[in-house]
Amino acid sequence: MGGVQRQGSIGGSAAIRIRATGILLLAAHLVFVAWVALRPLNVPWVVPANLHLFDGIRADLRLGWPEATRRIGEGMGLLAPLGFLLPLVHGRLRVSRLASLVRTVTAGALLSLGIELLQTGVPGQVVDVDSLLLNTVGVALAHVAVVPPVRAWLRRRAEHREPSAVRQEEAAQGPTPRITRVGVAP
Repeated sequence: MGGVQRQGSIGGSAAIRIRATGILLLAAHLVFVAWVALRPLNVPWVVPANLHLFDGIRADLRLGWPEATRRIGEGMGLLAPLGFLLPLVHGRLRVSRLASLVRTVTAGALLSLGIELLQTGVPGQVVDVDSLLLNTVGVALAHVAVVPPVRAWLRRRAEHREPSAVRQEEAAQGPTPRITRVGVAP
């Protein structure tokens, strides 16, 4: 790991601290999610599993706007921090916005699917396809709202400090060796 750095990633000891912080926050959030979503509930009766898309959301909306907002917000908020924690752990500043969004949303959707599948064996927890949808939308919205502006800010910050850092690195390591081209034999 020494001096090798991935292209477009945050460099130096700051990168190590940022990634370590991201890993710690991600682990803490996943423990919280597991506690919320996978703990057994002591309830007198359990509603049947919702395997029809939007049925749960429609049922929430029938309860009135305040209750629907709370329930839908909880569904979107549970995994939303993954939208910025996963890119933080990845640590790249220069990456396609679309690729980053697709990777993050896919990881969030797969994690949500895993939680829903694990809930089938937990007393009192019910599988809900709308939870999968809301969790995934929450990850996507958090990613779009946080990651591009933060990456742009970090890139601007790095560009202001980069010229002197590049010169210092070249002076310490010497110039990059050049290899002359060799022709191909006939």
